[in-house]
Amino acid sequence: MGKLTTHVLDTAAGKPGKGIRIDLFRMTESGRALLGTYHTNADGRCDAPLLEGEALSRGSYELLFYVGPYFEQSGLTLPEPKFLDEVVIRFGISDEGAHYHVPLLISPYGYSTYRGS
Repeated sequence: MGKLTTHVLDTAAGKPGKGIRIDLFRMTESGRALLGTYHTNADGRCDAPLLEGEALSRGSYELLFYVGPYFEQSGLTLPEPKFLDEVVIRFGISDEGAHYHVPLLISPYGYSTYRGS
């Protein structure tokens, strides 16, 4: 059974990104459709897959991570406007039976992602 998961790691602090809001969208011909809003737990992960089983279908998706409030709550003093406030990752799902893991590694001035397992 296929599924979509994510997690956030704060590479500057060396810890999981706790309490980060994530919106999941499916890309459509007219723009995008919100599928759900999630928050990371103390381990920087969501408590359940964002999509799984029949809900996971071929197509293009977008994850929107609200990292600005996370950095504010962590006690960092950053100049305004923040260099990173929101991080968007747009990706495709081609195999409905596969596990798609989309991690986000963040710092106040950069981020990285990859297809994990």
